[in-house]
Amino acid sequence: MIFDAHCDVLMKLWIDRSLSFEDGKSLHVTLPALKEAKVKVQCFAIYIPETVPEEAQFTVALEMVDIFFEQVIGRFPTMKFVRSKRDIDALGENETGAMLTLEGCDVIGTSMVKLKTLLRLGVSSVGLTWNWSNAVADGAWEQRGAGLTAFGKQVVEQLNAAKRWVDVSHLSEKAFWDVLEIARFPIASHSNTYRFCPHPRNLRDEQIKALIAKDGMIGINFVPYFLTKEKASITDVLRHLEHVCSLGGARNVGFGSDFDGIEETVSGLDTVRDYANLVNELQKHYSEEEVERFLFRNFYDHLPQ
Repeated sequence: MIFDAHCDVLMKLWIDRSLSFEDGKSLHVTLPALKEAKVKVQCFAIYIPETVPEEAQFTVALEMVDIFFEQVIGRFPTMKFVRSKRDIDALGENETGAMLTLEGCDVIGTSMVKLKTLLRLGVSSVGLTWNWSNAVADGAWEQRGAGLTAFGKQVVEQLNAAKRWVDVSHLSEKAFWDVLEIARFPIASHSNTYRFCPHPRNLRDEQIKALIAKDGMIGINFVPYFLTKEKASITDVLRHLEHVCSLGGARNVGFGSDFDGIEETVSGLDTVRDYANLVNELQKHYSEEEVERFLFRNFYDHLPQ
């Protein structure tokens, strides 16, 4: 079984309304591919492209929620909306859980009501920024490098109270540390290690150790240029995974592929179907229990609800 903490298929389905979750040829994540890969839980991110005007972003977020319920959940009886361990436990053998997440609080502006609305619609994890700044915090590419705003701290407290994940992927370093001080359920849904690939989106060792100390989660992603400066392979994915383990994170690491949010892919990991290739490599180096933890159990165990 697999728990994948991040994909962007909702964005692709929103951009191209002719695509189908059943057989979209250009999609990394489709219903048949999830079944073939034995993905038990797939997180579906609400990510609003930068080209969408600020005043339209919340409406577009709601449109993506509608796509999630109409085209992913509504059309296929084996796709089930999940928000908690109990929901996942209730899945049948041939059923896949679909979890809704938010990538970037740009969509809420400075409105707590908009955040609460998305939480009521079932968003289980909230990424505070994409790469730039918003009313909550600065992102990883924002030169200013500021931390959480006063409103941002209110957002984190709201997520604590609602028992939802606070996703630190894409945050500036200062914002990361601000979040770690107050978040009850921090994760980095799709971030790799700075040690093996010094990219602003990756986490430094002290950040990884701090996440582990807070019993958070790190999802190793399949973005080639977050893995290596060379041609990326599955071996590079394993190097980042093993480094998190070497820092004490064997029970705090999983995968957040970023499928459909990337154009270039890792050799041997072209779509979600190719998780089988990753599983095969993991089994060469780790015990059956360790492999099961990395692929599914660690993220499952860290669900706040």
